[in-house]
Amino acid sequence: MKLNNNPLQNKLYDFALLIVKLHKSIVKDKREFVLSKQLLRSGTSVGANIMEANGAISKADFSAKMSIAYKECLETKYWLSLLKDSNDLEKEKFQLLFHKADEIARILFSILKATRINKR
Repeated sequence: MKLNNNPLQNKLYDFALLIVKLHKSIVKDKREFVLSKQLLRSGTSVGANIMEANGAISKADFSAKMSIAYKECLETKYWLSLLKDSNDLEKEKFQLLFHKADEIARILFSILKATRINKR
């Protein structure tokens, strides 16, 4: 589904859908509830915070929401790694999602850097 013409928002929405589907499969197949729930929260929060950033009332508000989204993305990478290393996530799924999360984190970091440079 395309939310709008913003490629980043669409990328984040697609990523969140993958996280939701992964969470459902881990709960169903592996009967693992704690780590996958943490992954669900952080992985879907990235896009939600970007949507909030788009409605920011100031540059500082925008930067704060982008910063939260970046941190949530880093947290998502942590939970993915933990699920893989605890044998609750197959290597192929891990690599795909970790790569996507890493790409998103790099994009968000670039935006944050540009935002902070423009503040000076």
